[in-house]
Amino acid sequence: LSDSIGGSFSTSSHRCHHKQKHCLPIPQCGTLSISPLLFHPHTKGSQIIMDTTQKAVKRQASFCNAITFSNRPIVIYEQVRLKITKKQCCWSGALRLGFTSKDPSRINPDTLPKYACPDLVSQSGFWAKALPEEFANEGNIIAFWVDKKGRVFYRVNDSAAMLFFSGVRIAEPLWALIDVYGLTRGVQLLDSEIIPPDCLRPRSFTAIRRPSLRRDTEDTRLSVSLCDLNLQEDAFHVTATTCPIPQNSLNSQHSHLLPSQLESDLRFHHLRGPHVKILDDQTVARLEHAREERTLVFTSRPLRINETIFVKINKSNAVRTGTLSYGVTSCDPGTLRPSDLPYNPESLVDRKEFWAICRVVVPLQSGDILGFMVNSDGELHLSHNGAGIGMQVCADCSQPLWMFFVLHGAIMQIRLLGSTILAERLGLSTPSSPTSTPNSPTVLCSGVSGPLLSTCGSGPLCSSISGTAPNSPSSLPESPISPSVSGPWVDECTICYENMVDTVIYSCGHMCLCYSCGLKLKKMANACCPICRRAIKDIIKTYRST
Repeated sequence: LSDSIGGSFSTSSHRCHHKQKHCLPIPQCGTLSISPLLFHPHTKGSQIIMDTTQKAVKRQASFCNAITFSNRPIVIYEQVRLKITKKQCCWSGALRLGFTSKDPSRINPDTLPKYACPDLVSQSGFWAKALPEEFANEGNIIAFWVDKKGRVFYRVNDSAAMLFFSGVRIAEPLWALIDVYGLTRGVQLLDSEIIPPDCLRPRSFTAIRRPSLRRDTEDTRLSVSLCDLNLQEDAFHVTATTCPIPQNSLNSQHSHLLPSQLESDLRFHHLRGPHVKILDDQTVARLEHAREERTLVFTSRPLRINETIFVKINKSNAVRTGTLSYGVTSCDPGTLRPSDLPYNPESLVDRKEFWAICRVVVPLQSGDILGFMVNSDGELHLSHNGAGIGMQVCADCSQPLWMFFVLHGAIMQIRLLGSTILAERLGLSTPSSPTSTPNSPTVLCSGVSGPLLSTCGSGPLCSSISGTAPNSPSSLPESPISPSVSGPWVDECTICYENMVDTVIYSCGHMCLCYSCGLKLKKMANACCPICRRAIKDIIKTYRST
């Protein structure tokens, strides 16, 4: 008996009920002398980069155009084993796995569609399905194979084997199909294994409930432990379902909002509020308590100047009121204890470090992408689904600043997608751009003399601890020392409220202090403007003409 790839099998190992030339062989227990399983060197998606060994591939950009095939046909019960080497969290969906009866050598790479699902599986001779996202973590080893009844099974690491889909025609040679899609950015082929079911010990198929394999969302995919299947029952059949199309359209939308290359080193810090849980390699924060009182999470490292951080709203609940709060702080989260995190983040005003907190003023829903960027002037700019909202708060960027988020209200789960220095990609406004002047919201920050909490925002969400100023520098159409066109001149010092204002702060240009208070403020450590929080380089006394 000879198979389609030239391997030899003993005629006593399997009695075929069909014509031998149309039946894929079932090997005996033990190893089989066949060539190593590699990726096909030529037929692959336009975004695929392959190493010289043909065992590792990587998607260089985007979320699709990454279909690959094996270099030879597989045999029945040959487990195609691959390791996930790279994950990119900004997309939805993960690996698509399956088989094809079409010889990849006869497929023109230029005719390959963007997606295995639904584009390829809608054609005759292609079968594939999406791997559940929760299994697509870096380092996971995925094995999948087809049995003599055309059923495809898969397993993750040492978990129980599960039924993936069925209906594969095994009467002709089959090549493995691997679409490096969405969350999965890189995979490596491992040595395949051919293990017929009668050679496996029963405990190999024992269903084990593993916390790491928990599914948090409703899923219509069918996963059945092999011990629950009657392998002798020919009537058993499961209809294969195609991959959900919305993932493709959702990723297409996100591809227009995100840069082609994202740095993935940013994570949530291990320090967190007790009512929030960190998941998926420290990139996802999820509410774990209905009272949502202590839900602070921090970035794992300080922000970089002009670095844009992208955050996705993973889950929201329209029934609940409230939105996402965010801010920056000079306090290293590594120096805090969980007991230091208060029920109300605004109570951080009692701490000596700089804290600034705002709320997202636009309505948020699942799938929205927010961008946060601190420029060289210390201005924190916000964008929502690619549209720049403007400056939200100012901070002293001469010291390290960590970002933090507070989940409450409708926001149930957020994900850190990554970061980039290319701020223009998202249309974030800069001080010299038109969007940073008339369209920026008026920002009112803490006016206390020490670097305490600034509760900032736009419109009704804005509050000031010790007085308000007419406008921030970003909202003035002319020189910041000129009187505001929309409000009266502020005559009283914003610190003592007794003396007349006669001092300009350099270099922000705000005129809000008397000279006496200005001297005292300048001598303080980390002295900053009471209005915009920029560092004070000098103070200049002015004289008014009578």
